[in-house]
Amino acid sequence: MSSVHTSDREQEEDRSFREQCRRQMARPLEARMRYGFCRVHRPVLDTPGARIFSSTKEYREWCAANLPAYLGFQPATAE
Repeated sequence: MSSVHTSDREQEEDRSFREQCRRQMARPLEARMRYGFCRVHRPVLDTPGARIFSSTKEYREWCAANLPAYLGFQPATAE
């Protein structure tokens, strides 16, 4: 992508992101491992109980019917 098509705001966001990455890489590895993951409760998936499916199709249908869309297990839409 040419810089002609990049707005000042996008350039500033890119610079800010790169600075944040540099700061994080300066942290000790232990701190990066501790704070580098976002732990989020996943409704339905984190509830106890085993799920066994006969096919991938059956699994995908279960995901579409039971999981919130924000978890990303919904079928892809044609764009």
